[in-house]
Amino acid sequence: MPLLNFHHRTSVILCAGSLALLFAGTAVSTFPLWRDAQQISSTPPVAANRDLEFSIRGDLFAGMAGNAEAFDRAMKACESALARDPKNATALVWHASGTYFQAGAAFRAGDAVRGNELRDQARKEMDEGVALRPNSVDVLIPRATVLQAQAQHIPDANAARLVWQRSNDDFEKILQLQRDEFAKLPIHSRGELLGGLAESYAGLGDSTKARAYLTRLTKELPDTPYAQKAAALLAADSLPRTLGVTCLGCHAGYKK
Repeated sequence: MPLLNFHHRTSVILCAGSLALLFAGTAVSTFPLWRDAQQISSTPPVAANRDLEFSIRGDLFAGMAGNAEAFDRAMKACESALARDPKNATALVWHASGTYFQAGAAFRAGDAVRGNELRDQARKEMDEGVALRPNSVDVLIPRATVLQAQAQHIPDANAARLVWQRSNDDFEKILQLQRDEFAKLPIHSRGELLGGLAESYAGLGDSTKARAYLTRLTKELPDTPYAQKAAALLAADSLPRTLGVTCLGCHAGYKK
């Protein structure tokens, strides 16, 4: 998968197509109830240093696509950052993304014990990273996107709903955090976020809200793959649980 192009101010939506590799073939048993507050602090968050994220995400995506050397390089960079600062939220959430990928590989290999251990470690790291910087878009996005990919592969409906809901809560919070500048964000950032919200509401079985976000895609991003996909979905009598409306802009080369 090619390295994604983003403006330095924008949110980075991990492509669900790549993250689906995390959980393909995975049977997951238990999921906790998350109880951390979703309120946004009245104090604006401090701008994050995203040098680590920008330096490793290309390697991580390449690793998920099969480049073991790139994957190892990305994970070691995160681990080095955490050795220097165990409370590096960026390193925690990106290392967790890679650990989820390793968990999926263990499950596919038939090692459920190792898969569960890695999945639990990844969940702990991801939640710790968000707890450290709860109002940081760049930290919330990896968790929201990873959980959305994960939810699509959970066979138990009740367990899946918990994960869908957490992903949805994170995406809604991201949208709220960016509300003042949302219209100025690149097409890719807006399309992936609105698409992620449509996807999460569809996963929750809320077709009304899913359709509302699909409608926003058609109105706010006309003449884009997002709008085209959304229009096709809206024309159908009913929505599928998996919409496939994300992971579009990164392949279209949008930069504005």
